[in-house]
Amino acid sequence: MNKPLLHRKSIFDSVRRMMGRGFKQSEVDALDAAITCAENMDQDSVPCVPSRRISPEGIALIKRFEGCASLRPDGLVAAYPDPATGGAPWTIGWGTTGAEIGPDTLWSQSECDARLERDLARYSAQVDRAIGDAPTSQPQFDALVSFHYNTGAIARATLTKRHCIGDFDGATREFQRWNKAAGQVLKGLTNRRMAEAQLYASSIPIAGQ
Repeated sequence: MNKPLLHRKSIFDSVRRMMGRGFKQSEVDALDAAITCAENMDQDSVPCVPSRRISPEGIALIKRFEGCASLRPDGLVAAYPDPATGGAPWTIGWGTTGAEIGPDTLWSQSECDARLERDLARYSAQVDRAIGDAPTSQPQFDALVSFHYNTGAIARATLTKRHCIGDFDGATREFQRWNKAAGQVLKGLTNRRMAEAQLYASSIPIAGQ
């Protein structure tokens, strides 16, 4: 007998009324994942964890390479051009890009920090879905989120395929292939891929555990 799907809108509306406010994006992602877990659980199954999250160490790695650059004397943060093109895509804060970001975009530091928090919840959820139940240590997960945050490639990268079949040495080597922008090798990307690979290889899951 097929299990009926839960009515997501009703659940979200009920929780929103209980909280007395709207949702943060990270809360939307977490609740949506929890509903999916509930729909997929059998009566005797072990409750699933909705989604893994990047650790403070992983966030520190991302901040080290993204930076929150272009701080103006008035305390606002300005957008800056892509190093490979000298123009689009424009970036602001902790590596945020998008159609709404241009040469005249200005954010406060709190806006930069809030956007990073929302984006990391979303990227963590995407990595979690891409790797499924493949054995993954926290350092590996952090490295994969950093990689995906920078490239957006977690769903298509050979790196992900290597990880999912347990070829951790092969996955470690794959990081270095992603060091180009607009066809050019960039020192900053090379250094970032090295740091991610080192973090990934620092804690390898033991078979059977």
